[in-house]
Formats: sequence, structure tokens, C-alpha cells
Amino acid sequence: MIQPFHLPKIIDPRGNLTFIQYPEQIPFEIQRVFWTYDVPGGEIRGGHAYKSQSELIIALSGSFDVVILDADGNESKFTLNRSYYGLLLPPNTWRHMENFSTNALSLHLSDTKYNAEDYIFDKELFLKK
Repeated sequence: MIQPFHLPKIIDPRGNLTFIQYPEQIPFEIQRVFWTYDVPGGEIRGGHAYKSQSELIIALSGSFDVVILDADGNESKFTLNRSYYGLLLPPNTWRHMENFSTNALSLHLSDTKYNAEDYIFDKELFLKK
């Protein structure tokens, strides 16, 4: 089951701090990091699944929704709007992101390097697996 992922939040009057360390806060060694930003209003990002990659998505700034579809066709929506919360997605989870606020910044941490062969872009094929 996919659930929000809580990260440490160190409160300090000079400004708060959140961190990620393997294996204490994240269940995989990070092999790739990417982020999306400047997403125009009404646009959708993602729209795919990974065959073997796990991913942690965090809203570093602003907010957006992550809509997921599991292999059984069950859909869930998670709103990410705090930099100390994330969403850990296992392999074989269809996802897209929508409803980006102005200046939203999404951070993605993956357990594999980029591999074009790992992507599933056909939703119908994904659901037939």
C-alpha cells in the first residue's frame, strides 16, 4: 500500500531542516535525482509506471497532487505540500502529477539510473499485466 512518507523535521528558530539518509530515512540507495518546476497551469507530468524503479517524490516548494493507479486498477490521490512529507512509490505503480501550484518544485529520488526500457507509457498495457 502506498502511504505518505514522513521525513525528519528539525525545528530551529533560524529555519527548519529536513534530511534524507540511507538507510535510516529511505529504503534504497539513491542512484538518480531529478526535479520538475515551472509547470504551466493545468499541465500534467508523469503518466507512466516503472517496471523496476522505486521512487520517492517530495514537494520541496508549493503543492501538487500525485494520482496513482496500482496494478489492480485502484486509484488514489495524494496531495504533497510540505517539504518533510513525501510519497514512496514501488515499482509497477502508474502515476501522474497534476494541480501544480505557482512555483511548485517536485523532487524525485530513484533507486536506479535512467533507463528508457524501464518505462511503461501504455496505460492499457499496464493494467493488463
